[in-house]
Amino acid sequence: MSSHTIPVVDLNDFVNGTEAGKYSFVNELGKAFEDVGFVAVKGSGVSQQLIDEYYAVVKSFFSLPTETKRKYEIPELAGQRGYTSFGKEHAKGSEAPDLKEFWQLGQTVEGENMPTEHYPDNVSVAELPEFSVLGNQLYKAFENSGRHLLQAIGIHLEIGEYYFDRHVHNGNSILRAIYYPAITQEPKNAIRAEQHEDINLITLLVGASAEGLQLLNKSNTWIDVTAPEGSIVVNVGDMLQRLTNNKLKSTTHRVVNPPKERWGTPRFSIPFFMHPRSEMPLDCLPSCVSERNPLAYEPITAGDYLNERLIEIGLKKV
Repeated sequence: MSSHTIPVVDLNDFVNGTEAGKYSFVNELGKAFEDVGFVAVKGSGVSQQLIDEYYAVVKSFFSLPTETKRKYEIPELAGQRGYTSFGKEHAKGSEAPDLKEFWQLGQTVEGENMPTEHYPDNVSVAELPEFSVLGNQLYKAFENSGRHLLQAIGIHLEIGEYYFDRHVHNGNSILRAIYYPAITQEPKNAIRAEQHEDINLITLLVGASAEGLQLLNKSNTWIDVTAPEGSIVVNVGDMLQRLTNNKLKSTTHRVVNPPKERWGTPRFSIPFFMHPRSEMPLDCLPSCVSERNPLAYEPITAGDYLNERLIEIGLKKV
């Protein structure tokens, strides 16, 4: 019996394997995303050395004095670039702020002129010039891995292996570095990040520095997310669930506080939220609509949907 609580797949089977191995991967990934919404991906192609180096500089940034970090908080960017201070974001439908602060890095557009309201410039940290350099490298590595996963999803949905490629080229994806500070007194609740679903197509998460991630399974029970060392946890976001008319599952998840004996341990987490271009329509795929699965969502673009959700989670004002 595996000790891992989510299915495990190897991306090497899709990228470098045999034809049979490729389609076995597609079937395993598709089943995982339909049944669980989460999967652990081995062979992601993202360098462990790069992950370790970025984690180190992330820890250095969050160790800076609060007044230094706040130089990089730009309210008009709605948290989409630079620093967001402690307690600013909350889950949709919850007024309790999450117990975290974070940094966000966005797309560096290549070969096109894109509107600055969707693609503002990234923010550089004068005190840590390597922060942006390593962040951009990790962003591109995640983006490449995510592109392969979306190709497999395209095959599974029978819409074509390269259906998503044009939608995610220069897409509005976000690399987020999250810091959950050590708990110094009895917390008001047991949650560092309240239950939520992600906004985007898929999320790629490298191993967090401390336990706490849980998902809500089909039996309505919270279970710890455990995965093989060195793997990346990938989950379906609301945009992909919407596009597939609920065929693929955007699973509710949360981050809980550690046991009291480990309150003094901070938690760092680095998710990559893979977004499409803002103009991508999220109209439900006709192949995912049937008498048994009637149309569940009205048409909307990815950009408009993102805007709605940023307002709902408190990062953007109406």
